[in-house]
Amino acid sequence: MTTISGILFDYGGVIAEEGFAEGLAAIARRHGLEPRWLLHQAVDAVYDSGYVVGRGSEADFWKLLCDRTGLAEPLEQARAEVLNRFRLRPGMLALVDEVREHGFKTALLTDQTDWLDTLDRRDHFLDHFDRVFNSYRLGLGKRNPRLFRMVACRIGAEPQQLLFIDDQSGNLERAAGVGLQTLRFESESQCRQALAERGLLSA
Repeated sequence: MTTISGILFDYGGVIAEEGFAEGLAAIARRHGLEPRWLLHQAVDAVYDSGYVVGRGSEADFWKLLCDRTGLAEPLEQARAEVLNRFRLRPGMLALVDEVREHGFKTALLTDQTDWLDTLDRRDHFLDHFDRVFNSYRLGLGKRNPRLFRMVACRIGAEPQQLLFIDDQSGNLERAAGVGLQTLRFESESQCRQALAERGLLSA
């Protein structure tokens, strides 16, 4: 296996609790909708509106989702439902700091929007990473394999020298398809053990 020089971490679902899914689930329950169905609609809408890649606004995303699902939820209330549920996992930030101390480049790679700036103002986590790659700023999302090639180029590494940690299998499959090494996140302890087994952390 190629030597790893850099580790890419997802935000929601890895560095923090998955606020988007949890917030949409709360909204779905309040409106008597099936949470997984609403989440699926929301993921499609955040892409179809262009919001996730910076070509649409939050208002565009929410209007499209409401039009498609019949929701009647004020944008400000919906935003609070989502952002309040992105709760940092301190142990994961400590893990990021540890791998940096071991000499590996670290980056955040997320399909976030301008919400990421709001969340950082609240929680102050971006300075734990050497680089931050946010789909909203890059103009590409994780649904597009080109994103992973772009990130590798900007880091200055071959794709196979990077390890990508995410909780979504589809993202990992697309990353692996362009050569990145991948790790499916299940829990902090599982992630730490997997990194130690690869020699990226002390056991």
